[in-house]
Amino acid sequence: MKQTIPAVIFAGGKSSRMGIDKATLPFGNYGSLAEYQYRRLKKIFKNVYIGSKTEKFNFDAPIILDRYAACSPMAGLVSAFEILEEAKAIFVLSVDAPFVDKAIISELLCADDNADTVIARCCQKIQPLCGLYRRSCLPYAKSALEADKHKMGILLGELNTYYVDFEEREAFLNLNHPEEYEAALKLISS
Repeated sequence: MKQTIPAVIFAGGKSSRMGIDKATLPFGNYGSLAEYQYRRLKKIFKNVYIGSKTEKFNFDAPIILDRYAACSPMAGLVSAFEILEEAKAIFVLSVDAPFVDKAIISELLCADDNADTVIARCCQKIQPLCGLYRRSCLPYAKSALEADKHKMGILLGELNTYYVDFEEREAFLNLNHPEEYEAALKLISS
């Protein structure tokens, strides 16, 4: 049975370290990393959206366009909650984290019901774009956005955040640089 909580793939970043929009790079047997993530998460979640600044994708998927000029996950989070008005919580995953699997997602979704956020942490490094955000975090996120504060770690520090620790370093490989993308292509094809 699929998860009823909506999932939002964050794909609105500048990709400045990659030098090209990483969400649109081919990945696996898919035309883009965004499509790979979307198809994968559609097997887990009933509703999957892609958060972005523009409708830049060449496949059919519901897009949540950022409502704010700032190019940050904070803008994406606030936009997602404002657009998905009925959602009591959303699962967030960065487009550049293609190895976060169903087991990790399930563990995050089954964690602390009383926390505002449930966030993955691997080897003592928090993964703010891999976790569950409840609507209770929206006023804090909106306030941070209005104050031009975009660090997700600071937001998590203000909330009742529950961290779930993982040891699978490879699962949290982020594709920020061309060499990381090339390494991920080798992993996905093996």
